[in-house]
Amino acid sequence: MPHLLPEPGPQRTIAASNFVYTLGSGLYLTAGVLYFTEAVRLPAAQVGLGLGIAGILALAAGIAAGHLADRRGARGVYAATLVVQALATAGFLLADGFGPFVAAVCAATAAKGAGLAARSPLIRHHGGERPQEFRGYLRAVTNIGISLGAVLAGCAVQDGTQNAYRLLVIGNALAFAASAAIVLLLPAVAPEPAADGPCRTALRDRPYLALTVLDGIMAIQFKVLTVAVPLWIVAATDAPPWLISGTMLLNTVLVVTCQVRAGRSIDSPAAGALAYRRSGAAFLAACVLISLSAGIPAGAAAALLLAAVAVHTLGELWHAAAGFEISFALAPRHATGQYLGVFGLGAGLAEAVGPALLISLCITWGRPGWYVVGALFAVAGLAAPPAVAWAGRRGSAGRPRPRDAAEPATAAATA
Repeated sequence: MPHLLPEPGPQRTIAASNFVYTLGSGLYLTAGVLYFTEAVRLPAAQVGLGLGIAGILALAAGIAAGHLADRRGARGVYAATLVVQALATAGFLLADGFGPFVAAVCAATAAKGAGLAARSPLIRHHGGERPQEFRGYLRAVTNIGISLGAVLAGCAVQDGTQNAYRLLVIGNALAFAASAAIVLLLPAVAPEPAADGPCRTALRDRPYLALTVLDGIMAIQFKVLTVAVPLWIVAATDAPPWLISGTMLLNTVLVVTCQVRAGRSIDSPAAGALAYRRSGAAFLAACVLISLSAGIPAGAAAALLLAAVAVHTLGELWHAAAGFEISFALAPRHATGQYLGVFGLGAGLAEAVGPALLISLCITWGRPGWYVVGALFAVAGLAAPPAVAWAGRRGSAGRPRPRDAAEPATAAATA
């Protein structure tokens, strides 16, 4: 990245808030489940059920919060979601049974989804001429914050005491509260003049919904490296178990160093459509390489898996950049929060169904399952250019026709 930090001003403030937030997220993502199973003593099956319920119930929160941010101003709404998330996370300390656990985790998960949508108008307003590129920068910051949070969480896991896990939860809640305080340093963003329209405008935009579904299918790829590959390394290969950390480290380094660069050339809906297609092909190739790592010597398996992770991460960079471009470019400015809330439904569904789907196909079924998953990604990528062309032809009552969305086929011919 040409600059480690944006220039002083709103972009740096948003980046600082995002860093503090993801530092807390890294604490929870690494050891949150262990807190409930080891400190609260809930059965793992109940924890999984509660997280699934929370994920499903939180899907609509993004649309509502995004619409509210469009109408009332994004800064206050986004800060409010962070405060709710901080309070709900602190509520984990009082969750002494399944019912309180579900209530707290539902509130925290809903606030997280709402915050992602409410933040979108801020990114669009303060992101300069290319808010999509700034969004890519924030993704790199996210990976740094989560990685550092994971290191801190490892200390709590190593200690293994209830007090250590409680300190982890307190640190998580404080990070969210600090993130909210930093957000309030931003100048207020006035609502767009036309933001008082119905909250279901984005849900009536069928081309945008189709792209949301396709992006949701592609978003299952985020669980490949965190769910499927670790289980595959342990259960199906002779590669050393420490390679699980090695694959995550390789992925993190590549995302941090390459995400902004990968998104620079993806500067139109047509380019985003082609990036989806390329990412689908990369995911297919990575799935094939992963499947071939079973039944071969440990050194060869490790080398093949690292190569697969590099190819997968290349697809991840293209997929993320394509999603940033498509979701912003096809959303009307006055309804950015609402549209980005709808676009987040795809990732939310992937979060809910991705782990079970990957485990059943790739781990339980084995090598053929990897081919099926790879083919699913490739087909979704191939479907993106026609969907973007459809969005360009139809537009919507509240969304102007993008200047180049109807030309992906021409761009493909010259790419």
